[in-house]
Formats: sequence, structure tokens, C-alpha cells
Amino acid sequence: MSAVAGKVAVVTGAGSGIGRALALELARRGARPALSDIDADGLAETVRLIGEQAPGVAVHHQTLDVSDRAAFTAYAEAVVGHFGMVHQVYNNAGVASGRTVLEADWEIYERVIAVNLWGVLHGSKLFLPHLIASGDGHLINISSVNGFMAQSELSAYCTTKFGVRGFTETLRQEMLQAGYPVQVTCVHPGGVRTEIANNGLRRAQELGIEVTEYERARTKVYNEKLLRMDPGRAATIILDGVEAGKPRVLVGNDARLIDLIVRLLPARYHRVVLVIGRLALGRQARGAG
Repeated sequence: MSAVAGKVAVVTGAGSGIGRALALELARRGARPALSDIDADGLAETVRLIGEQAPGVAVHHQTLDVSDRAAFTAYAEAVVGHFGMVHQVYNNAGVASGRTVLEADWEIYERVIAVNLWGVLHGSKLFLPHLIASGDGHLINISSVNGFMAQSELSAYCTTKFGVRGFTETLRQEMLQAGYPVQVTCVHPGGVRTEIANNGLRRAQELGIEVTEYERARTKVYNEKLLRMDPGRAATIILDGVEAGKPRVLVGNDARLIDLIVRLLPARYHRVVLVIGRLALGRQARGAG
């Protein structure tokens, strides 16, 4: 078991989506949150909501680009200096981008890998000694269903989420082997109602990459048909799993179904994914020309 109440809990990407929902639910359960996000306004809104919904909870918050190792090092030192210890770390910050391998610019791969994979590596390695020192540590890394299911036009995202899964499962073995008092959990959310699809388009525009009508249509389908679960519900499932000491948490019926398909058809699931994708996106893609 891994209780949340009274624990110092670090959450990256806490300015929106699952990260914000985790911050709110942690505060409701009596944790002491240390929150970060690259979006200062979003982070401030999360802190404001905690003040409304869980008054009296002391929150440490700081803007952070998780891909910046020096900044993350300073952040970890600041959190430990503020609370004196850290019990739980939720490496949640992430970005996405939808391009085929042939179409994707190097900048897309560099940014997605820097945030999704290096961000998790930074958060894990920098806080791990403090989790061990707490005597009751828990590291929670957010992967995705794309951590065990590949998907076309998401090569950068899948690369990072498969990487997060492999890194997290390796670290879990090492903690068990060494007998350290740290539990390790890998989380695989399905379709959660966040801004990740919209943010992918915005990031492409910031990089000066042309966004096609097909990409806009695909994002619309994701938002309306696939990203359906309320982030608050996702946070509840994740924290219930953490408190139960689960090493692996699947978030949503879609995540459980995809996991089953991949297990039953490990060499053929790609065809199933293609069919589902055509059913969901085909009309939009044709309409976009």
C-alpha cells in the first residue's frame, strides 16, 4: 500500500489536463503538492483551484521546462529545500505531434523526445535519492496506450511512450533487486479529455510547420470521439492504483481493450488499429481532400 495523505507529491505538467486533475485529487486526499508546468498561467489556475477546493493545503509551485536538465536540477533542490523530503513523484508532463516518419521534421522529434522521455528521466533520476531517503517512496511515470500499441503518424510520441514504459519497468526491477523502499508504477491512459491534440497543432505552427486540413480534421475527431474520459476520473483511477500499490495502471475501458487486443494479436494488432483508424478518421480525411 502507498498512502497519499501527508505525503509530499511532485507533479509535472500540473497546469492542465491529467496533471491538474492529479494535483487537485492529491490535495483532496491530504497530500502536500509540489507542482510545476511550463505554462505559468495554467499553473497559477491550478493553484487557485486547489485553494478553492482544498483550502488550507500548502502548495509549492514553480514554472519548469522538464526538458531542461539544469532547470530541473534546481527545481528538485528547491522542492526538497521547501519540504525537507519527497515521497511521491508523478512524471506527467507530455506533448504530442501527429506526422508520418517521412513528413516529420527533426524539430518535432527533438521536442517530443525532450519533454516526454528526457522529462521522465530527469524527474526520476533527480528525485530518486530523495524517494529512497523518505523510506516510503513511490515513483509514478505516465506512459500511454501508445506505450504498448504503435500507431501511424505518432512515431515520435510512440517512441517516447514505449521508452517511458521500458525505463519504468527496468527501474522497478532495480528497486526490487536492491531492496530499496520505493514502489514504481507505470500508467497507461487511454483517451482522456485534455489539450494534448490541440497543443500538438499549436506547437507545429510555432515551429513554422504547415498544418494540413487533414491534420485539423484528425484533431477534431480525436477531441470529439477518442479523448472522452474526464481528467478527474483519470486522476482518481491513477491515485487509487497508487494507493493499492499497483505496478501497472490502465486508465479507461479503451486502454483495457487495447491492451487485450495487443496481447491476443501481438503480430497482427496493427491491422486492427488501421481498421479502427479508417472507421474513425476515414470520412474526415476524405472530406479534407
